[in-house]
Amino acid sequence: MIPPPALRTPLRRVLVAVAAAAVLALLLAEGAATGYAPTAAATVVAGALCVGALAVPVGRFPAAAAGAVAASATLSLVTMRLSHRPEVTPGAAETAALLLLVTRAVRRTRPALAACLVAASSLAAALLPLRLPRVEYDNVIQLGEPVILFALLLAFVLGLYLRLLDTFRTREREADRQTQRLEYARELHDFVAHHVTAIVAQTKAVRYATAQGHAPAADDLDRMMAGIERAGSQAIESMRGMVSVLRAPGEGPAAVRPSGDLGGALRALTEEFTAAGPATAVLLLAPELRGAGHELPPGPATAAHRVVRESLTNVRKHGAGVRRVTVEVRPSPEGTFTVSVTDDGRGPSHAAARTARPGPADGTGTSAGSGFGLTGLAERVGALGGTFTAGPAGEGAAGWRVTARLPLGSWEP
Repeated sequence: MIPPPALRTPLRRVLVAVAAAAVLALLLAEGAATGYAPTAAATVVAGALCVGALAVPVGRFPAAAAGAVAASATLSLVTMRLSHRPEVTPGAAETAALLLLVTRAVRRTRPALAACLVAASSLAAALLPLRLPRVEYDNVIQLGEPVILFALLLAFVLGLYLRLLDTFRTREREADRQTQRLEYARELHDFVAHHVTAIVAQTKAVRYATAQGHAPAADDLDRMMAGIERAGSQAIESMRGMVSVLRAPGEGPAAVRPSGDLGGALRALTEEFTAAGPATAVLLLAPELRGAGHELPPGPATAAHRVVRESLTNVRKHGAGVRRVTVEVRPSPEGTFTVSVTDDGRGPSHAAARTARPGPADGTGTSAGSGFGLTGLAERVGALGGTFTAGPAGEGAAGWRVTARLPLGSWEP
């Protein structure tokens, strides 16, 4: 069981304190083993500097590492000239810290600086066994130095591996961030296209009525202008939210990330579509999706919202003689749910425009690019393991129907 975040910080502090106490105890024991007070104090200080250099922030690491390595090497050179030397090899913690300094230098610093730190740390680690009496030098050269050199090689390789791993993670994170930004850009296109299409449709209606000599009444004109103003404000709001996301990638704004409350989101879409008139959108929701507390998983809910939004936008762009659009969402016992958008368009212009757009009935062969038209819808639905179709509403009918079948996942009404 993973502890909650509130408990992780105190536990981490306790573990760090215990580790620091153990290292300090080891350094004191190694200093006492020298049997000479000045050497003991110097051994503890040098070891503490080497261990401390591992814990400093990355920006201060080069200076801290250089100071620690200089202290260790100086102590080794001074000890070699003393008559009183430790009888056992001191500096086990110091040696381990110097090896880890090599690893961190290779991982975190620039190549030129890393080369200098690696050379200096390797030299300091190689000098440590020479603090022993001269009679032990044969054993040191035959046994100790090869072990230290092999450990230095392992530390260097470990640093390279961690550096490559960090580079890979950074690139992967940047790629994910770029993918997220592109996804938000596609969302921006879909939302702005939806609002701008409503503006164009209402403007055309006013111009058409005026050209026919039937200028709208003041109340009707005010209602149309209010709809245009509302759609324009929503488009600007969507663009502002998107700009903030592109500046600081993270969670998208609420305007471009529909929640799992599919019923509420679709009601807003159909009401906005109807307000732009003259076509009327009717929403048919299954009982399982009505009311609060019956939310679909975010993935399928977002995909269904996109299907309805793009379909209503296409009705505004390409529909001719459309008086009624039906949006229906209904779960099935097979663990899926179907969302369909059907219009009752009539006339050759409607049929020609719609059949030229989708291509095959499976939604492929539409406008290129994910996030645009029926191709984008087919790709989004397919990515979730669903199916997507678009074509005439029925045999001999001029209406158009877009249908997406999506998996429910772990949703329970």
